Amino acid sequence: MGIPGQVKLVEVGPRDGLQNESTPVSTAVKVDLIHRLQDAGLPVIEATAFVSPKWVPQMADNAQVMAAIRRKPGVSYPVLVPNREGLDAALAAGAQEVVVFGAATETFSRKNTNCSIAEGLARFSEVCREALAQRVKVRGDISVCLGCPYEGEVRPEAVVRVARELDAMGCYEITICDTLGTGTPGRTRAALEAVMKYIPASRIAGHFHDTYGQAVANVYAALECGVATFDASVAGLGGCPYAKGATGNVATEDVLYLLDGLGIETGVDIAKLIAAGDYIGGVLNRPTHSKAARALAAKRAAA
Repeated sequence: MGIPGQVKLVEVGPRDGLQNESTPVSTAVKVDLIHRLQDAGLPVIEATAFVSPKWVPQMADNAQVMAAIRRKPGVSYPVLVPNREGLDAALAAGAQEVVVFGAATETFSRKNTNCSIAEGLARFSEVCREALAQRVKVRGDISVCLGCPYEGEVRPEAVVRVARELDAMGCYEITICDTLGTGTPGRTRAALEAVMKYIPASRIAGHFHDTYGQAVANVYAALECGVATFDASVAGLGGCPYAKGATGNVATEDVLYLLDGLGIETGVDIAKLIAAGDYIGGVLNRPTHSKAARALAAKRAAA
């Protein structure tokens, strides 16, 4: 299958990137980051999560974030919801797209959501029914598709099982996630090709962490499979509390540099994107994890 000529980038920094930060990030900063990202041309920005503040205190201001966003025409602001209670809160806050999240292994499912795969799918089924009845789009994420911190290597068939369930519930897009960042291009292709026997590439997204430095290579492998939607996090923010050693999501800047180099259209301005990464890095008092952003900054300094 040929590499797509156009790719949709889903920016997950404001949610997935910030949710595990130990230092509280103010609502104003989160909203400012979202505005900077949409001004850079990103068409989808995962804004927040309607989860228990006991477990994810960084997302406790979810309703305030949604109320303060200056919504830009053509931009989507999906929010994460774990159950019906989260969905109800998201709908009350004006969410127009929600994300449910399962796992490809039983152990990770229990550690991450305190329920079995089957129990989680039952929750998501209720969420999907109500969301779709309210004309709210639902995206389905599947964690640990390429490796699990508790069960090791994950068989493609395990990913297919969950993907088909989410598809049957009405999820318009299914995200194959390498939560641990252990995946390689070969394993990426194997998982995607297995899922694509049942769900077309046009409805599949890739989500890769960069723990072993394979994320950009995995994006390219997914492109070769025809996948044209990718999650990424500005400045490489993020990690996973249930996957020891897992570093941040692949940096949006690095994915964009790859796509620009291939002549693939995204509509995203790399200079504005790097500036957004510099902004949040300044707030968190840390340098960007993006190799492309660091290299381009050094090039500018030398010039």
